[in-house]
Amino acid sequence: MADRPDFQEKQYAFAHHIRDPKNHPPPAGVEDRRMAIYRELFFNNLRSLLSQTFPVLRKLHEKNKWDSLIRQFMVRHEAKTPYFLRIPEEFVSFLCDEYELQADDFPFLLEMAHYEWVELALSVSNEVNDVGEIDAHGSLLDKVPVISKLAWTFSYHFPVHRISEDFLPASPGEQMTFLTICRKSNEDMDFMELNPVTARLLELIEANDVETGRELLVRLAEELRYPDVDMLVQHGLDAMEDMRNAEIILGVK
Repeated sequence: MADRPDFQEKQYAFAHHIRDPKNHPPPAGVEDRRMAIYRELFFNNLRSLLSQTFPVLRKLHEKNKWDSLIRQFMVRHEAKTPYFLRIPEEFVSFLCDEYELQADDFPFLLEMAHYEWVELALSVSNEVNDVGEIDAHGSLLDKVPVISKLAWTFSYHFPVHRISEDFLPASPGEQMTFLTICRKSNEDMDFMELNPVTARLLELIEANDVETGRELLVRLAEELRYPDVDMLVQHGLDAMEDMRNAEIILGVK
């Protein structure tokens, strides 16, 4: 590989120093007072962005520990996007794929980071619901239910939506936590906790394009070997109505 021009060598030296000032000296001939401005500006901007995106994680961590996570992210992670709003996603990728959990890390660190990132990702999503052929008030049993493209469902080992300074679980819950995070028509963000049965129902609805709500519920009853199909259909209808009121289900087609 041909040697880089001198100005590029200085650019690389500048970038290496900004990311990892302890192990990379500044470019030759640059006054440290000037470099300090860039070092602090770059780190503080990144810390501000990540602290806003992950407010619970920031609050739970001591300042030195939080700053250490950010510095490791700067030093070790090679971002795949130049877009500022995609940096939190890069941070989640770093934690999941490159960072090794330490003894003093919260066991829910990775899941909590993902959960907090989802709100940002959903708030800036370009997905648009085509409501032209949707009947918002139609029968959820007799027609085909339609899920909002702005309702995302995830499963977590920890009850991430309940974590706070007063609730710091040391081990996963006895069963998975299922959460649907939704961006509503007024742009407000909301979430709904699901049980395993309603989570499976939502999964069936999302993968379906032809079966009515009743047909899906009968199929679910068969999967679960539920003895009283009519009762499950009624409970399923109640759950779907709750999801429609939360704008997770938009209506029917």
